[in-house]
Amino acid sequence: MLFSTPLLPVLATVSLLSSLSSAFYLPGVAPTDYNAGDKVPLNVNRLTPTLSLEDKQLRSVLSFDYYHAAFNFCRPKDGPKKISESLGSILFGDRILDSPFEIHMAKNETCKSLCEVKTFDPRKAKFVNRRIRQNYNINWLIDGLPAATLNKDEVEKVEFYSQGFPLGEVADANGPNSVAWFNNHYDIFIDYHELSSRSTEKRYRVVGVVVQPSSRHSKMVEGGGADCSDETPMVLSADTETEVLFTYSVYWRRSATVWATRWDKYLHVFDPQIHWYSLVNSAIVVIFLTGMVGMVLLRALRKDIARYNQLDLNEDVQDDSGWKLVHGDVFRSPTNPMLLAVFLGSGAQLFFMTGATIIFALLGFLSPSNRGSLGTVMILLYTLFGSIGGYVSARAYKSFGGESWKRNIILTPVFIPGIVFGSFFLLNFFLIYENSSGAVPLTTMLALVGIWFVISVPLSFGGSWLGFRAPAMEAPVRTNQIPRQIPRQSTYLGTIPSMLLVGILPFGAISVELYFIMSSIWIHKVYYMFGFLFVCYGIMIITCSMVTILLIYLMLCSENYHWQWRSFITAGAIAIYIFLNAIVYWVSKLSLGGFTSNVLYLGYSALIGFLFFVLTGSIGFFSSWVFVRKIYSSIKVD
Repeated sequence: MLFSTPLLPVLATVSLLSSLSSAFYLPGVAPTDYNAGDKVPLNVNRLTPTLSLEDKQLRSVLSFDYYHAAFNFCRPKDGPKKISESLGSILFGDRILDSPFEIHMAKNETCKSLCEVKTFDPRKAKFVNRRIRQNYNINWLIDGLPAATLNKDEVEKVEFYSQGFPLGEVADANGPNSVAWFNNHYDIFIDYHELSSRSTEKRYRVVGVVVQPSSRHSKMVEGGGADCSDETPMVLSADTETEVLFTYSVYWRRSATVWATRWDKYLHVFDPQIHWYSLVNSAIVVIFLTGMVGMVLLRALRKDIARYNQLDLNEDVQDDSGWKLVHGDVFRSPTNPMLLAVFLGSGAQLFFMTGATIIFALLGFLSPSNRGSLGTVMILLYTLFGSIGGYVSARAYKSFGGESWKRNIILTPVFIPGIVFGSFFLLNFFLIYENSSGAVPLTTMLALVGIWFVISVPLSFGGSWLGFRAPAMEAPVRTNQIPRQIPRQSTYLGTIPSMLLVGILPFGAISVELYFIMSSIWIHKVYYMFGFLFVCYGIMIITCSMVTILLIYLMLCSENYHWQWRSFITAGAIAIYIFLNAIVYWVSKLSLGGFTSNVLYLGYSALIGFLFFVLTGSIGFFSSWVFVRKIYSSIKVD
């Protein structure tokens, strides 16, 4: 009765998703208008590491809460209050809270104290100095817009914004007497756009935020004011206590930039020619590869099929091509059909989730102003596509001749997500140990488990139920009772060599875009080039399919009919190159001193590689499955 009405699970899913999504807020959806003198909130976010200015190395992957006790930043009088965040923001480590800054629209402020004098003991000083040397950035949000540092692209000769501003700077960084200067004064430059209105009261919108931090010995004066004239750098002593006064100035600047384009300066592309060169190069490779595979296979297969259908093959006829000889074994059930079916179901689920997410982002629904929307949509889409995963897994398992349908129904929504969630949960303990803001709270973990078991698992069960009710995919030829002996194979058709050969071409198609995605993840840059990503995703699918089909054809010609697992693992071999690329990135761009940072980087890189293995392996299997069924359904078999 549970699945007797197709609309029932759909309505239940929509209802559950609506109730869950209402608990999270996506900021930046609509503009906020201010009158002159209105308070403009300044919210604070986590502190994140970025590349060192000296050697372009990343020295940590840990992020920290803005109100971490060691930083000793000024707090609101009533204590910091959390700002509602999206599920994706929480998972990616955003921790947005309010602040004691008092900023009013179109009202300039000069050298205003933020709070009373703060005292840094040697322990706090050592912690902060270490983060300064690791080139940590402070992240603020004003009207949903990140506080940025103004940079200039020397190649394009244009100015752009990079999110965040430095916690401090290191004087004489490469010398023997390097000193860490702590930035305790902030010059905040806010660009505003005046709305055209017939009313006498003018209204304004925030369209840009730039912060220029500095290190100086600010002092309190009588009357509660501050004196910021002493520009002697503030150095936190590692031996004695250091008193620090935090001050700020606010400068409002009229701008012609409209609210709709205020993110343009944040979305700067370095050397766009690299993207176009990579895209054109990958497209040429795909066209050449597709043309080559198509010509070779069509000519060979047409010739073979015509000869097979004209001749009355018997024991006296010697066949010079092996793929026809294994027609009685090619559709034999693979070893471990359950595991392969579960992999295929999860791979199909990932395939549709990835494609739908990229399309939504390409259409502009996942703007960077909607913080965390990308992660939120990925989770919800993966959850909704659980029915596809269950259906594909059940249908494949039934076609393999499997009979343990109850085990298949249970393993499909549990096995692969369980590995991913278990790894994520384990790595989260390292973040908790380091007191990092990237640690996912227990309530969010429970919410993920709830989404998993309340929505994804039932949808997967429903898909599996439909899959097992559907008829099995019948093989176009009969399968012999006795397996045929497989002759000695060529070296390049071995498992390891074929994996290395097949995996390198799809990786080459996405390697450049993968570099920018890695930078976005680890260096906390905004990634928005979804047009390039969409094309690269399509190129990867075509390349992965073509090289896998070519390999399977060569295997069948060598009378090796174990194509099911081979097509999956060879297409999934792109994961090997992705992990090796992460190792190269680790050696060349990272200089992680701590054990935890190294474990986190390698752990998350291995997890990303595993997901690529499942995704591309499924692409390779299904493309090979279509190819094998097509060629064997075209011949006459006695």
